[in-house]
Amino acid sequence: MRFFPFLFALVLAWLSLSPLSWAAHAYAQFGDVKYPAGFTSFSYVNPAAPKGGEIRMVPPTRPTNFDKFNPFTLRGTAPYAIGSLMIESLLTGNSEEPTTAYGLLADDVQVAPDKLSATFHLNDKARFHDGQPVLASDVLNSYTQLVSKLAAPQYRTIYAEVKAVVVVSERVVRFDFSTPNPELPLVVGGMPVFSKRWGAGKPFDKIVEDIPIGSGPYKLPSPKMGRDITYVRDLAYWGADLPSRKGQFNFDRITFKIYLDETSRFEGLKAGEYDFLREFISRNWARQYTGKQFASGELVKRAFENRNPGDFQGYVFNLRNPKFQDVRVRQAIGLAMDFEWMNRQLFYGIYKRVNGYFPNSEFHAEGLPKPDELALLEPLRAKLKPEVFGAVPVSPSTTPPGSLRENLRQAQALLKEAGWSYRDGALRNAKGEAFTMEFLSDQPSLIRIVGPFQKALDKLGITMTYRVVDFSLSKQKMDAFDFEVTTLRLPGSTAPGGELLERFGSEAAKIPGSSNVWGIADPAIDVLLQKIVSAATRPDLAAATTALDRVLTHGNYSVPQYYGDAFLIGYRPSQFVLPNVIPPYYQADTWAMTTWWPSDKNR
Repeated sequence: MRFFPFLFALVLAWLSLSPLSWAAHAYAQFGDVKYPAGFTSFSYVNPAAPKGGEIRMVPPTRPTNFDKFNPFTLRGTAPYAIGSLMIESLLTGNSEEPTTAYGLLADDVQVAPDKLSATFHLNDKARFHDGQPVLASDVLNSYTQLVSKLAAPQYRTIYAEVKAVVVVSERVVRFDFSTPNPELPLVVGGMPVFSKRWGAGKPFDKIVEDIPIGSGPYKLPSPKMGRDITYVRDLAYWGADLPSRKGQFNFDRITFKIYLDETSRFEGLKAGEYDFLREFISRNWARQYTGKQFASGELVKRAFENRNPGDFQGYVFNLRNPKFQDVRVRQAIGLAMDFEWMNRQLFYGIYKRVNGYFPNSEFHAEGLPKPDELALLEPLRAKLKPEVFGAVPVSPSTTPPGSLRENLRQAQALLKEAGWSYRDGALRNAKGEAFTMEFLSDQPSLIRIVGPFQKALDKLGITMTYRVVDFSLSKQKMDAFDFEVTTLRLPGSTAPGGELLERFGSEAAKIPGSSNVWGIADPAIDVLLQKIVSAATRPDLAAATTALDRVLTHGNYSVPQYYGDAFLIGYRPSQFVLPNVIPPYYQADTWAMTTWWPSDKNR
């Protein structure tokens, strides 16, 4: 699901209500609510956690300077976590229940019996950082700005099924829906809400240097464009004692430091310039996290387990380019990747192979279609390849008796079927044009990983060049779909939903800046996406998402890579105290900055 904040899946609990009553403290897409009305805090937090001190981190996203404070527009780069720390939503999720969320700005939610509307009552105590109350008119303004053409295009897709937003009274707002989709109250419940005074009337895309007027637990008292940024806890934060906030956001300051290369970043951790680092590179984890500081305990190297679905990571093709429109060509290119060799020689055996788009989850397709999948796929048979009704493909392997040589032989045959043959020193089509492709990246270090793939493609006669650009240019080119091949990592979700419309839907493929970087436009996929967002039960959701995974995997739109099932963290233990309970579903950085608390030394 795509909710706000971005790295969280937010959902809500529907209680049966009379049309005139207010009683729902939560909403769940499938009716399963763990915490009853009157609960005091989530079980994985310490409600008595002391406040103070500072947590200094490195953003898990690609390092870059930031040049704006508005996280909702397309152009430019906003500082990491500005939305989640400074701006709140009507409801908020937790790290235990993938499809339940609880009151935040709203203290009550009522879903109509026909599920065509959701009405929220705003908490009387809710205040923006400028001291003004959060009102229904602010909610309406936030929605209006986000779905305008001045905001990033994904919001128009996310809220596409919202028919109208109605200000019922000063603190009551109703969202009307075009379809009775049980996910929609969750989607709008997770919408970011900011003050209508933010930007003082400027066009939304011109709000660049104005600090967001939000209601979150942190402020930016000394804003300055650049690299590092420090958020300061709002001592007058209105929601500190809410059950959905108790025991969280315990640090007085949260600082994100940016290093433009991996070497200086790790040296910064050892030098004490910051205290928490999530590592993504297996070579670094195996070879760098050693020495006196780790032996003495000054720094700790720890893999934190979780029950999160695996991230999808893969090389992705731009289908808008004619050379990638033949599925046999895409399949052949995929056969050139030798994951087993890479995991053994480059990754120290840390990773697992990605199969499909929802690895390590109940949404992952396996074997032959099950009856619940067939019930969804059969009406689409005329739009699908016959192979979809067979066993789902698994990623190519070189484990004996398999080998890269045999995989390349298969690739050669597929390319020949597609009209490409090796002659005059290159793979060529009937016109004599050589098959070349450009790999776009903003990560110079990836060349060691891409290199073996590049060499295997060369054996097929395909010349792949590796182009490294800075983050800003990469973002600009990706937003414009100006690339041939790149690598992509998509965080796993415990409850996929409306965000998949923006990732795989035909309409999104036409919108610059959307998440459908592939350019997938398939009417059968569109039907399955609608089944996902309208699922009334979790088994319905699982069946629809598994069917989607099956169709996507048969499409060979990507070359699946690998994922890890633990967070690799280096941190300075003298600075922090960790909760006794590690929740099942979480992102490491968010969990640390929201539920850890400062040690006596740090305070």
